[in-house]
Amino acid sequence: MDRAAPLSGIHRRLRLATAIGALLALLGTYIASTTGRADAAPGVNVIRVAEFPADCTYSHRLPDDPIIFPGLPGASHMHSFFGSTVTNAHTTLPDLVNSPTTCNPRTDVSSYWVPTLYNNNVPVEPAISTFYYLGEGVRADVVAATQPIPQGLRIVAGNAKATGPNESIARWSCLHAGQVPPSKNFVTCPAGTMLESYLDFPQCWNGRDLDSPDHKSHMAYPVNQACPSTHPVHVPKLRQVLRYPVNGNPAQFRLASGPGYTMHGDFFNAWPVAEMARRVQDCIRPVIKCGHDGRPI
Repeated sequence: MDRAAPLSGIHRRLRLATAIGALLALLGTYIASTTGRADAAPGVNVIRVAEFPADCTYSHRLPDDPIIFPGLPGASHMHSFFGSTVTNAHTTLPDLVNSPTTCNPRTDVSSYWVPTLYNNNVPVEPAISTFYYLGEGVRADVVAATQPIPQGLRIVAGNAKATGPNESIARWSCLHAGQVPPSKNFVTCPAGTMLESYLDFPQCWNGRDLDSPDHKSHMAYPVNQACPSTHPVHVPKLRQVLRYPVNGNPAQFRLASGPGYTMHGDFFNAWPVAEMARRVQDCIRPVIKCGHDGRPI
């Protein structure tokens, strides 16, 4: 019996299978390189961005500030509050922990607030308000050692008393209008776009104090991609992104605190300890983009 023909057919099929396997491997590499995805574990595709978000819609407005003016209702300029629905001048951590929230996920019962924006003296609230928790702005080894934000930590970003753009870290831009350069003051957004505000909070903690007399010195920004020795504990960076349904002439805009460069934000952390720790462990340290549920997306 002539076995050469069957063996030749088997060899051809093996070569074909090998070629197909190589082609599929190349295709997988191409997809990973063009979509920004990589394999964290066998069979699991993740986006390599250290992030988890909370979308917290507008809750209420009050001339209160439980960080700067605790126990003094009406002592502040007008603030717009997001997240916890009970925040006022008397708010404490137990109040937040047991409060309803406007956030997605509902596990985030923290409170976030900013000076109210006015358009021709009419208050305007953001149509979109997202608070991103990020591992960026520092070296990879610092990200890998990120610690959870301690429950009860209070952080203030920006300068409500700024007298000019040089004293501000505010950033204003236009949604879907990248041709408009960002500015520390209000910008002119084309019709059909929205005015947006970005604000990054300090991410280096002194490891001791949940607040400080000036409400800022217990936190610091990174220096040379690392936390300074005075503030050695790296926590996720909070980025506040607010999109307001207004555009046009910025002369009609003002904040309750003054011009656009006085934009500032306050954060009172009330995330459940275990939930914050899980998100840091699963999203920030391994550099994985997570959704509202704190799971890879």
